Parts: sequence; C-alpha cells; structure tokens
Amino acid sequence: MDSQMSVVNKTINYKVSRFIALFMFSLFAFTLANAEEKAKLFSKPKLSGYAILQYQYSGQHEAESNSFNLRMVRLSLDGRILGDFAYKLQGQINGNTSTLGDSPRLVDAYVEWQKLPFLKIKAGQFKRPFTFENPMNPIDQGFMGYGQNIMKLAGFNDRVGEHSSNGRDIGVQLQGDLLKTKAGRPLLHYQIGVFNGQGINTKDVDNQKDVIGGLWVMPVEGLRIGAFGWTGSYARKGDDGVKSLAKRRYAISGEYVVDDWTFRSEYIHSTGLGFSTVYNQSSDTKKDDVNYAAGDKADGFYALAIAPVIKKKLHVKARYDTYRPRAEWGTSKTYYEVGVDYIFVKNLQINLEYAFVNDRSLAHHNYSMIDTQVSFRF
Repeated sequence: MDSQMSVVNKTINYKVSRFIALFMFSLFAFTLANAEEKAKLFSKPKLSGYAILQYQYSGQHEAESNSFNLRMVRLSLDGRILGDFAYKLQGQINGNTSTLGDSPRLVDAYVEWQKLPFLKIKAGQFKRPFTFENPMNPIDQGFMGYGQNIMKLAGFNDRVGEHSSNGRDIGVQLQGDLLKTKAGRPLLHYQIGVFNGQGINTKDVDNQKDVIGGLWVMPVEGLRIGAFGWTGSYARKGDDGVKSLAKRRYAISGEYVVDDWTFRSEYIHSTGLGFSTVYNQSSDTKKDDVNYAAGDKADGFYALAIAPVIKKKLHVKARYDTYRPRAEWGTSKTYYEVGVDYIFVKNLQINLEYAFVNDRSLAHHNYSMIDTQVSFRF
C-alpha cells in the first residue's frame, strides 16, 4: 500500500512540476518574443565583486585549529537587455580545483523579465526561493556564516549529500509584489519555482523536479513574516540504477529591519533521507548508499539581533543558532555567538566574533571559537 501511494505521489509531483515549468517557460518565451524594439539592445554591463578574508580559531577537543583562510572571492557581471530584461553572471573562487564543492565555479547565470513588478519571470541558475537568509549576500548576512539550518536544509552543504551549491539550483521562477499601499509599498510578496533538484551546474537525474515557493506579508515598514515550502527529490545514478530520495521541507521566517537595527529568526523542518557521501567528493564505490543511520528528519532554528552603536558604522550582535540532524536534542549542535563589526568606509569592514559551541554528538560537548573576517567590495 505504501509503495502504491509513493508511486501516486511521485506521479502527481511530476505532473504538477511539469505543468508549472511548461507554463513559466511559455510565458517567458512569449514576453521575450513580444518585447518592443529598443534603440539600444544591451545596456553597458557592470562588473563588480567582493572578497572575504578570514582567520578562525577552534578549540574543539583533539581537533584544535587556527588558520587564515580565503573564505571566498566573487566576480559578477550584471546588465540589461531590451530594458525589461536583467541578466547576471557570477563566479566564485574559494579553494582547490579538484571538486565541485571548492573549485572555481559558476554560481549564477540567469535572465529575468522585470517589466511588471507583480509578475517577474526568472530562468537559469540562481538562488532557491527558500527562507529569508538564503538570498542574502554573505557580507550583509551579518555573522561568520549562514545559520546551520540554512547551510544544511537550503542547499549549501545540504544533508542529502548534494555538492556545495550556495543555496542555488537550475530552473525557472515566478515572483512579484502585490497589494501596494498609497505610498507604493507592497504588502504581499510571492515566489514559486521549479528546479532540477540536483544543485548547481548539474543536470537532473531522476526526471523529477523540485517545486519551491514562499509567501510573506509586510504589514509595516521593515517587517516581513513569511512561510516557505519545498517538495521534490535528490537522486544519484549508480551501478544498480537511479536512487531517488524525497525532500519535504518547510520554513517559518520573520525579520524586522528598522533604523539600522536588525532582528531575524527562522525555523526549518526537513523530512527525507540522505546519501552517505557528498557528491563528487568521494572515491567510495558505495557513494550512492543511503545513510539510514542519520534518520529521515532534521530541523534547525536561529534567532539574531544586530544593534547599532554608531549608526551605519559600528554594530554589536548576538545569535542563537541550533541544528538537530536527526530532529533529536541528543544530536543537536548549538552556537551561542556574540560579535562586533566596524565599517571603515562603505565597501570595507571588519567583523570579530566569539562563539561558545555545544555539540552533543561529541564526547567533549563544549568548546570555543573565534572568527575574524575582513571583507571588501569593488
């Protein structure tokens, strides 16, 4: 009976995702075909980028470390076509050239029709429309890294075993703002997309698509309250055929940004198994084995506050960040973080952070971390 229901669910998911994808691509093609002639086809492209330099100390028992690190360097090319279409190409460098996870790679390559604020159409490789924090620039995010739940459940170093994908995938998406006030501020935002489900720079494997969407309200200036959903699969092709693992996730998010103060919190819950190894980072012949020991449920929660000491110049901050890889407290890893940042000029800042870590999966649960990052944009 369970196997019959699984087949039915997969069939429904396939038909729904195929319909949405076909509809969005058709709509996108129609708008492109009917775009008005412009005197200038392409705007002057804009080259920009940023770099984050890092020093980190970890006092984990029998795994102490301290190192300088090039966290990442990114180069981005942005521009417009026919006035109504925006495009972006972005690459990242932050490690060696031997794996998908750390090698120089393309992270963004998309075009978006932006003529109508209530109906924008994006196609290519870009951020998955899941959570508030995922789309944020790493510098603007505010801490030494994204929350653990974002890293593990939004497509960065995902628990399913997907290669590091920076929260991105290949697909097509609709989004827009609705119900504007007299002053022109939108009260409602929606977004929904269909994706391969395999991460960046990778084709689909099981011919099933991920459907991801979000909806949030903005009742007052600076406040967002939202909910997100994600249904799909992650697959690998091995000696015994294609193995496809279901992904069912939801997130509840809230953020309030006002007068240089920031408050943000998100909870994510995930159902679905993962593979034992990370894709393309293991020579293990059993890399397509399912990791049943890790269970089929996980969740995580963070809450943070950033307060100005000198507005737009000096901030103090704190974050509570916990992740449960089996949705059980006995497996939880929690960071208690405090920090400070100083903005020298608009495009140059330094961050200093201390974290007390409680990792219940270790024999010695507690240890300290210190992280310093210098970031600049150009």
